[in-house]
Amino acid sequence: MLSIIGLLTIFIIVALLISGRITPIVGLVIVPIFGAFFAGYNFKEIGEFFGSGIDSVTSVVIMFIFAILFFGIMQDAGVFDPLINTMIFISRGNVIAVSMATVVIAAIAQLDGSGASTFLITIPALLPLYKRLKMSPYLLLLLVGTSASIVNMVPWGGPLGRAAAVLGVDVTELWRPLIKIQVIGLLLLVAVAFVLGMRENRRIAKRLANGAEEDFTEDDVEEESLQTVNSLQRPKMLGLNVIIAVTVIGLLVWGKVPAGFIFMIGFSIALPLNYRSVTEQMERIKAHAPNALLMAAIILAAGSFLGILNGANMLDSIATDLVKILPAFIVPYLHIIIGFFGVPFDLLLSTDAYYFALLPIVEQVVSGFGVPSISAAYALIVGNIIGTFVSPFSPALWLALGLAGLEMGKHIRYSFLIMWGFSIVLFLITMALGVITF
Repeated sequence: MLSIIGLLTIFIIVALLISGRITPIVGLVIVPIFGAFFAGYNFKEIGEFFGSGIDSVTSVVIMFIFAILFFGIMQDAGVFDPLINTMIFISRGNVIAVSMATVVIAAIAQLDGSGASTFLITIPALLPLYKRLKMSPYLLLLLVGTSASIVNMVPWGGPLGRAAAVLGVDVTELWRPLIKIQVIGLLLLVAVAFVLGMRENRRIAKRLANGAEEDFTEDDVEEESLQTVNSLQRPKMLGLNVIIAVTVIGLLVWGKVPAGFIFMIGFSIALPLNYRSVTEQMERIKAHAPNALLMAAIILAAGSFLGILNGANMLDSIATDLVKILPAFIVPYLHIIIGFFGVPFDLLLSTDAYYFALLPIVEQVVSGFGVPSISAAYALIVGNIIGTFVSPFSPALWLALGLAGLEMGKHIRYSFLIMWGFSIVLFLITMALGVITF
């Protein structure tokens, strides 16, 4: 019964997010509360679950608010304009080249193993370029998220650390066979970006042919807006602003200082440096605060959602019961089946539930049929990891959506099937190379 309630709770939330009928905050807050009531928990217990969930995302919320403000100031001051203009010059406005470059940039940014920092680095820098070239920001999120997922198979990334803890093996040893999978995956994704870039080119050309928009020119902004942007830019401060931005990103990658603290300091330095009067400073804060506060509220709602489902043991119950209801003849191939459907599982289970609840059960079941434990782990890792950033359970994805001003439901509709298809191809390649056996 607990699994049924948990599944219904998740399905209802996902359906509401996809349909766009309610805001994410309402769905993430209200639906789990009703689910917990039906599961027999009282208000006091639900309140404790809520507190635990909020505690788990507090640092993300702090980082999010000040990251939005910091990068907002950097954009206002024109820090990213030279990079954007250079990429436009190199690509000559080539949508395909920009799509392929996005994969490489995201892969480099993800080397620290943090999806949040990857989005913080790539989205503010690349989103204006995508908008200038009339490209879909959902394509940006798809390419960055998929590239980051592939690179996230590093030892210091969350999935391998969790899997190594479950199996009791050295995480570096677990990673080595996956290096070639990462290289192949990135090369394959560059090819996919080429194809998606061609599709995007056709979409843009079709809209232009229908008179929906004019092609990109430097004069495509209204004169009044252009004057506003120019009045905010600080070309004489470019060098100093770049040093500040690089230092902040470097500290973020270094990982020794809390990200929220880094952005808080960076913002506190950059704001008065670029805008001297208190009036100008308050105007800049007011300009960026609504988006930051809105998405911070959504992340807090997601924390409540995860806290209630985890505290009520719904996620653990789902992972356990999914194995029990499967027919006996497919049990020896359970790791292959779950790996194949790994991306859809991301819509049902959090990362912790997937690795700490589902993986131990699958490993125990298939090892009884002679399947190596490490092979079972590889199947679940490779099958699932591509879907990391299409799941409403990912706090980093909510961060990315806030940075790009996008909606979760539209992102799932745009990216889910492409990510799942890519995951299946990579999964089959991993099997062909003998990393996954059965």
